[in-house]
Amino acid sequence: MEDLSLHILDVAENSIAAGARNLSITVSEDARQDLLVVEIEDDGKGMDAEAVQKAADPFFTSRTTRRVGLGLALLREAAEAANGSMHIRSTPGSGTTVSATFQLSHIDRKPLGRMAETIIALIATSAEIDLRYAHTIDGKTVDFDTKEIRAHLGGMPLNSVAALSAIRDHLTQEEHTLAQ
Repeated sequence: MEDLSLHILDVAENSIAAGARNLSITVSEDARQDLLVVEIEDDGKGMDAEAVQKAADPFFTSRTTRRVGLGLALLREAAEAANGSMHIRSTPGSGTTVSATFQLSHIDRKPLGRMAETIIALIATSAEIDLRYAHTIDGKTVDFDTKEIRAHLGGMPLNSVAALSAIRDHLTQEEHTLAQ
């Protein structure tokens, strides 16, 4: 995967496949600490300690539709390549949190990528979940929550073309402003 947003999308899709109804994606960039932190938290079925230990093994998956599970293994590899790490916290029946840290300035750190497109892809395919996305760069934050968006749509489906287009435009503008 060329950028971190694709890793985030893959892990978030795993959360949804694990029954998550609430999903939180947090990205934090801190130039002073030279740190990028990505956290994906869900309220899905969770994993026991043994499954957590095996989760980042590329040849382990709980899915029955394929024999390998590369998402977490590739995210861990990307974090470690950028002088970082990945950790998984999970409780059966309560959900999972995946945290990955990266040295922000590391030459091998993959670019974050197009997070607006990642959020749009998640909404388009799973409009029924509650998704919160927050991105902070050096203290400035973009905060997006589908619960708030639904309240403003007046019954229009979150994954309608008009809603997705408006959300994409909003997130793209917010991300652009944040990066300045």
